[in-house]
Amino acid sequence: MAARTPGAEPATPPAATEGPVLVVGAGLLGASIGLGLRHLGVEVWLQDASPTAEAVAEDIGAGRSCRAAAEDRVPEPGLVVVAVPPDVAAETVARALEEHPAAVVLDVASVKEAVLEGVRARGADLTRYVGTHPMAGRERSGPVAARGELFTSMPWVVCDSGSSSPAALAAARHLAVDLGATVTFMDAREHDATVALISHLPQVMSSLLASRLQETPLHHLSLAGQGLRDTTRIAASDPGLWVQILAANAGPVVAALHGVREDLDRLIATLEAPRAPGARLDIAQLMAEGNAGRARIPGKHGGAPRAFETVTVLVGDVPGQLARLLAEIGEIGVNLEDLRLEHSPGQPVGLAEVSVLPHRRKELIEALQERGWKVVQ
Repeated sequence: MAARTPGAEPATPPAATEGPVLVVGAGLLGASIGLGLRHLGVEVWLQDASPTAEAVAEDIGAGRSCRAAAEDRVPEPGLVVVAVPPDVAAETVARALEEHPAAVVLDVASVKEAVLEGVRARGADLTRYVGTHPMAGRERSGPVAARGELFTSMPWVVCDSGSSSPAALAAARHLAVDLGATVTFMDAREHDATVALISHLPQVMSSLLASRLQETPLHHLSLAGQGLRDTTRIAASDPGLWVQILAANAGPVVAALHGVREDLDRLIATLEAPRAPGARLDIAQLMAEGNAGRARIPGKHGGAPRAFETVTVLVGDVPGQLARLLAEIGEIGVNLEDLRLEHSPGQPVGLAEVSVLPHRRKELIEALQERGWKVVQ
């Protein structure tokens, strides 16, 4: 094996995805896919109904604009990635399959069964089509929010159409792996039922909670802690996109909401008579059921859930303080499992809640205190 020059960056491994790749839809996901592939040296072309989105995606380096290039210079793609909203995904996939008869066509819409049935109803060639869903995103939308690393270590679901060829499935898997994602195979119906519970229901609950704040006086909201910010964070998502997602996956979402309604009715009935026999036990049981569900969410790197302990450190709200804290934790040799920040309203300080393995907690507290950090016990 040839020696590497000291200090040199390791070479980027070659991509399994072969260009040219045509990305249809230059929003957050499409532009992020383009950025990731371009970083790997793959030829990418961009197409979007919005000239502005297409131009911005080209400007940030996500690929070349089909609109800006002469028509005879746009090469025939071997792979087409459809990254458009769910309500037009099936139509766009079917058109791409017709216009590019030698290409594999993937979509990245967040619902799968409705898209598959729409493509099937149009009589398109399902052997060259694969539905996929990268489980990644941001509250911001559009190409300006795109990042080439958006999919790193994130799940990417691949759904066989039932007729997808081995070559088409391999192309879907190669794209996900090239962009750093972890591939999971599901059928379309299983996918939609799963995301209804783990993605769509949390969005609905966050939005419903945040909607309660519309008439709340600002001086009341100034008392809010990190819990409210955590539970309403995704309520900032694009309403237009979620209209399409929820309408396309209404059946599984309704089933999940019925379960939530049963729990709410149970809690309301209990709280209407909180001192009745058994009421306090029922409240405790509801909270414990939440604990049990939360504990089942996979832990770091997707492994089994692990119990961590926290160390809370007072951090001055000045440039470089948080970076210094993280650097010193690294110097101490304790691995940081998670980090949560909470700012004190009206105060120039924040609380950094660091999660570590239980047997390292005491060691970290003592080492930080020796270095002058104030640890909140």
